[in-house]
Amino acid sequence: MSAAAASSSISVAKNPIKTFSLSSRSPLPTSISTVAFPSRNRDTPNRRLILVTCTAGDGSKPTILVAEKLGEAGVKLLENFANVDCSYNMTPEELNTKISLCDALIVRSGTKVGREVFESSRGRLKVVGRAGVGIDNVDLSAATEFGCLVVNAPTANTIAAAEHGIALLAGMARNVAQADASVKAGEWKRNKYVGVSLVGKTLAVMGFGKVGTEVARRAKGLGMRVIAHDPYAPADRAHAIGVDLVSFDEALATADFISLHMPLTPATNKILNDETFAKMKKGVRIVNVARGGVIDEDALVRALDSGIVAQAALDVFTKEPPAKDSKLVQHERVTVTPHLGASTMEAQEGVAIEIAEAVVGALNGELAATAVNAPMVSAEVLTELKPYVILAEKLGRLAVQLVAGGSGVKNVKVTYASARATDDLDTRLLRAMITKGIIEPISDVYVNLVNADFTAKQRGLRLSEERVLLDGSPENPLETINVQLSNVESKFASALSDTGEVKVEGRVKDGVPHLTKVGSFEVDVTLEGSIILCRQVDQPGMIGTVGSILGESNVNVNFMSVGRIAPRKQAIMAIGVDDQPSKETLKKIGEIPAVEEFVFLKL
Repeated sequence: MSAAAASSSISVAKNPIKTFSLSSRSPLPTSISTVAFPSRNRDTPNRRLILVTCTAGDGSKPTILVAEKLGEAGVKLLENFANVDCSYNMTPEELNTKISLCDALIVRSGTKVGREVFESSRGRLKVVGRAGVGIDNVDLSAATEFGCLVVNAPTANTIAAAEHGIALLAGMARNVAQADASVKAGEWKRNKYVGVSLVGKTLAVMGFGKVGTEVARRAKGLGMRVIAHDPYAPADRAHAIGVDLVSFDEALATADFISLHMPLTPATNKILNDETFAKMKKGVRIVNVARGGVIDEDALVRALDSGIVAQAALDVFTKEPPAKDSKLVQHERVTVTPHLGASTMEAQEGVAIEIAEAVVGALNGELAATAVNAPMVSAEVLTELKPYVILAEKLGRLAVQLVAGGSGVKNVKVTYASARATDDLDTRLLRAMITKGIIEPISDVYVNLVNADFTAKQRGLRLSEERVLLDGSPENPLETINVQLSNVESKFASALSDTGEVKVEGRVKDGVPHLTKVGSFEVDVTLEGSIILCRQVDQPGMIGTVGSILGESNVNVNFMSVGRIAPRKQAIMAIGVDDQPSKETLKKIGEIPAVEEFVFLKL
């Protein structure tokens, strides 16, 4: 088998866009744009990414429905392009009735855009704009199914959120809210409200994205020592403003103040709980202007009552508004605000302009960098690449979970081995899915073909691609995909290659994605459910011992594979499980004398 490799850096192609006019009787909007994908041969038409524009053949403007209050500057921008209907406080029934007459819809967080909305639009609705970051109120799968692009406005409220975080930090430290209420009640208790100074204290910024970075800058100006935890933050960007990146546990154990700026994902849901509070310095103070769900609110009340947490300042809650009798809200040492992070006049205008520009651009057929759902791709391409798309995303998820916290991910190399010529294999969708797998587990960014390169660049992630041309039949698009992360530390040392990179490799067998290599070890396990990787001494009985522990805990094993260097030497056991084992079960596996290290990876 001979191989020739060709390497290329990541880039965003500027594809030609063509516009076609349709009859005004068509149930679809009357102009579409297509971005040509290279075809595999001269006889096959180019594959196309279809984006719908909404200028009718008779010259009439599209209609944009604004369902919640939007800043005047944004409304004016929309009015220069389209007919704008500002209808606020609609019932769901009123929205469903009106939507069939609209080409785009703009909402904030108060309007639910569910499947019924897309069904009621009868194919006319082509863009939904969310004026803000979170899109919990939009049914993304339904939007994609009905060919509707969803865009948001993720950057305009950054400074406002950071400033509110600092305001809560300082106000909490000096008991401003409690002292204010006391004085207004006719009291004068100066000794009761003695605060603490910020100078010289350690602030842990949990989530070093846009808002976290701005909070760190301002805290440094207040004389605080700032550390941060974020698996994706480049160390050089943090060091440039005098911030040290540390592990999650080190941040908890070191901080006098903790400021939360992480998205709400399955990995971060209730990440501050009884167990993590127990790891904190006694008397820590906590600020949350991120998402309410990242804190177990009952556990926080217990931590406040026990004195582990001295104070908390919260702008967000698991349920908003919280219950009037909430023990957390009513706690004497808790300062609360009603989700005001983005509530400045400047931020509201900025969000309005950002979402208006995104919606207008999408209606014009432009590739929106803030798109949060997948664009339409030809059925032919999706059918052939479907198992490889799944493989690509899961390899990205596996690779990033093998990285030790605090080291950051900056350089990714992807190698595709295929018998097809370079011109016959478009890897952009695969690259987007690898980016998705690496970024999404700890981010609220939704990565797809439209925004993958933009998102990677924003987060300092440099992704390069290499193609290895194999001898043989080009019947299958790919033989293997190899994902390699360089300049990182690994929580599972065996995942490191001979040259020190975290490396995972997979292939598709009978339509099912398989993990076939971890570091230098050959394995073979289906990428379904979750995976336990164990490095062990190669000796009889290991498979039975681990299997028995899992069986006793009612954890079903769907696949098991062992790869070894040589008999009776080191081996890697890869175990596919349908359920997540308990901490006690994993601890038992780790206590097996022959097991040298292990890691649980959630797919």
